[in-house]
Amino acid sequence: MSAATAAGKGAGTSHHVDAHQVDPCHTDPCQVDPCNIDPCLEQPPYPSVSPALFQKFQKLIYAETGIWLGSSKTALLCGRLFRRLRALEITSLKDYYECVAAPEQHEERVRMIDAITTNETRFFREPRQFEFLAQTVLPRWQAAAEQGLRPRRVRIWSAGCSSGEEPYSVAMLLARHLPPEEGWDVRLLATDISNRVLEKARKGTYPIARSAELPKDLLHGFMLRGMAERLGEMKVKAEIQQMIDFRRLNLDQDCGLVEGPFDAIFCRNVLIYFDSASKRRVVTNLYRHLIPDGLLFVGHAENLSSMFSELRSLEPTIYIKAADKEEL
Repeated sequence: MSAATAAGKGAGTSHHVDAHQVDPCHTDPCQVDPCNIDPCLEQPPYPSVSPALFQKFQKLIYAETGIWLGSSKTALLCGRLFRRLRALEITSLKDYYECVAAPEQHEERVRMIDAITTNETRFFREPRQFEFLAQTVLPRWQAAAEQGLRPRRVRIWSAGCSSGEEPYSVAMLLARHLPPEEGWDVRLLATDISNRVLEKARKGTYPIARSAELPKDLLHGFMLRGMAERLGEMKVKAEIQQMIDFRRLNLDQDCGLVEGPFDAIFCRNVLIYFDSASKRRVVTNLYRHLIPDGLLFVGHAENLSSMFSELRSLEPTIYIKAADKEEL
């Protein structure tokens, strides 16, 4: 996620309140504009959380995302939310919970989810899956299209796309093997629950040091090197960016996606953040959006064979929506 990834991007309408004119003891702490905070104000102490309060956060986060924070995550919760407390001039997690749990505080709950979710990714992560895509899947799609057995239309969903490395990796590979000049119409939907990482993904700009993660032909074909004030950066070419629609989406909620059904879905290292009930809901939703014989790519810690018999394993981390796995 990423989850998830689960654990993407900050959103919301700022309130133009001068922090120098606010009495924090008599003001809704969620109404303070973090851009107007006086840096000379005393910073709140590092927050702590009681077991009872941690359970309240567990339930709130679960209700919002389907992600269940285990009891070992108390330090993570305190550390990740520290900036939100400081931005809002709130001195305790108890007060912050009362703020964020209020029904009208939807945008602050989005910021809370942004803060606690973990977004770790890289280009062409899990190289075996990309080898399988390039060496097995794409040649079969090409052959089927040449025989008139399938349209030259491909739809891919990157579910839990984090800061964009995954969908850009897939898009580059498809652009190389299924070019528009040969009549292919390839589009990707990339979703995440975090507005913060989605903002990064849409920019498509990364440190040049990350270039080692890309195959050289794709690096030279689809990345631009930054110059002058952009020195030390690289940017995804517009032709690749235009293939992808980035959008905020909660995988634990029913979503009718008009972009589907999808030929393949990547949901890697996201399901590990869900409990069994949420995981089944998410996988059911993914399955529903696959075409017959559609592919689902998951992470190495995410074995679905025992929980979802409708998906057949082609090899570790790669599943097919088909009665007969020999169809691919």
